[in-house]
Amino acid sequence: MKVYMPNREWPEHYKPVLEELAKITDPITGGDILDSGVIAGLEVSGDTLKVWLNFESHAEYNITGESAIAYSKIIGDIMERFALVRFQNVYVYDLKNNTVGVFENKKGYKIEDISPERA
Repeated sequence: MKVYMPNREWPEHYKPVLEELAKITDPITGGDILDSGVIAGLEVSGDTLKVWLNFESHAEYNITGESAIAYSKIIGDIMERFALVRFQNVYVYDLKNNTVGVFENKKGYKIEDISPERA
């Protein structure tokens, strides 16, 4: 995992991921999830993306109210933008390395392979 820092020099294959993450809005702050500090770390390798979010999923203050809804939306947005569209496997973790979102393409489909009848 590479710890996310805004001014860090990122490898080329991370840059499209960071550009796409910057398009995801944090429902609490209204800013993007990079500027709001939601992203704690990233790992981009081959057909797999791993994202660590800056929260603890089992902490009481994160499982009630606005925070839980916000993190759920952010996880959903990450999956929508990356799972199958750019990566075959997408994993989202909290700060304690608990898995909070998983997409694994076990059938080997690519987005262009999915016909309207199968979708």
